[in-house]
Amino acid sequence: MVEILSFEGGLNRPFYPRTRVTSGAMRSVSKVLFALGATAILSIAAPAANASGPGRGVTADFEKAYLEFIIDHHYSALRMTELAAGTDLQRDAPVDNAQEGTAPTPNTNPTPAKATDDQIKSMSRQANRTQREEILKAQRFLRDWYGVNHTPQLQPQGRQAIQQLEQTATGTEFNRTFLQTFSNHHYRALFPSLACQVKRDIDHDELERYCSGIVHSQTNQINDMREMLCKKFSICDFVPTANLGPALRLINQP
Repeated sequence: MVEILSFEGGLNRPFYPRTRVTSGAMRSVSKVLFALGATAILSIAAPAANASGPGRGVTADFEKAYLEFIIDHHYSALRMTELAAGTDLQRDAPVDNAQEGTAPTPNTNPTPAKATDDQIKSMSRQANRTQREEILKAQRFLRDWYGVNHTPQLQPQGRQAIQQLEQTATGTEFNRTFLQTFSNHHYRALFPSLACQVKRDIDHDELERYCSGIVHSQTNQINDMREMLCKKFSICDFVPTANLGPALRLINQP
């Protein structure tokens, strides 16, 4: 124990406590200092988590496959949302312009908006921007961790969804078809992204946050679209469905 005995000093001098430390207190202090010293030594000797390095073994195989999958998956979403919102090469002055389009995908022709509902067009612009950024981030993970440069490419399922929307008449029919088709598209990304949360390298917290963000944002957007289908088209029992073949192969990858 530490006993406060008195204070020394005058009115114009700082006060310093004069203490008497018992032998028991000294032993306690020594134990604390020893423990702190040991902790410091262990923290120096322990290897740091390699959060910026490549995954190890099968986690590396899963991460590369997942990142390439999500890049291609998001890439098809860009064209789908361009068809809904239309494309503009240059942003108009008003930031709240309901007729604003999206930046066009490379090597595509300018596209007038096929959706006629402002809420659907707004959601499409938001999804387009978000998934462009998610493509960039996934490409960065592949480069930084694995030295892989992956160029987005349309997969059969994405190409089929785009063709369906291209062939759908502008207006009410497109509005309904887009909400259903884009919900199904989002649904295909959920299971691989859920798997990512437990199959990624244990040190890659940044990837875990990335996958968790996709699960959260796309679940919310699916339910927003289901709500729109109910309110605008009286389709209140819609549930997303999709051919999960490629996604299941990724999930079941050892």
